[in-house]
Amino acid sequence: MTRTRIGIIGGSGLADAFASGQLESRALDTPFGPPSSPITLLDLDGTEVVFLKRHGEGHVHNPGAVPYRANIYALKALGVTHIVASGATGSLREEIRPGDIAITDQAIDKTTSRARTFYEDAAVHVEFAEPCCPVLRSWLIEAGKKLDDITVHDSATYVCMEGPAFSTRAESELHRAWGADLIGMTLLPEARLAREAEIAYAHIALPTDYDCWRTREAGQPEDLLKEIIGNLQQATENSIRLIKTALGDISDLEQTPSPAHEALALAIWSDKAAIPREEIDRLHVLWGQHFS
Repeated sequence: MTRTRIGIIGGSGLADAFASGQLESRALDTPFGPPSSPITLLDLDGTEVVFLKRHGEGHVHNPGAVPYRANIYALKALGVTHIVASGATGSLREEIRPGDIAITDQAIDKTTSRARTFYEDAAVHVEFAEPCCPVLRSWLIEAGKKLDDITVHDSATYVCMEGPAFSTRAESELHRAWGADLIGMTLLPEARLAREAEIAYAHIALPTDYDCWRTREAGQPEDLLKEIIGNLQQATENSIRLIKTALGDISDLEQTPSPAHEALALAIWSDKAAIPREEIDRLHVLWGQHFS
């Protein structure tokens, strides 16, 4: 059985929170270039954890410029079996308040310029009806029930926009009409690439504001950016508590297979004999087990 190794993708606040268990930091290279940042390997009471800063040291990568393929490839190369990602979002629903946590279960892709697949020289079609792993989601939701002072929403539909500018008010209202609950810029293609790499993936959304659809109440900042920045620290602290609580018991992840771990079993539609050998070797970390 493959040893469970958990990758955490988030911001510098998360990295600092787990620094006490640091073992080493590695700078990797991949067929898609270097990942966003050096990757930190941690041992938290016997649980192997790998941490990656999505936007790089100093938050230098805007959402459209994050090297998503390099990030996921690097985590796979380090033996990561499960990814817990987090990211700030805007809320499109009154009941999802800034400071709450939402465990994303669905996604709408509005990105336009990001590489969506590792497999550009083969026809690979993974299932993606459930973009977030149900096993990982359940594990996080159960951990959230232990945190009485934090509201954890057990489902949410996330619209991933290209950015880096925020929505117009008309767009915000449109996303609400679609039935979306959250708006953000980083879930995709990250979740899709994790599926192509046969890594289970779950997403913790951190609502920091009500986007621009909601009329501001007296006493709230007039500027959306001020509101986001003001709420981000609290949202990050809440996500840290949730992740630490979940990591206290990973037995469910060890005992329950994730569907994502077999995502490529039937997904490689190309005749494998027709795929160039150099391409098979180049991406061996991702799909090598499916070639003799």
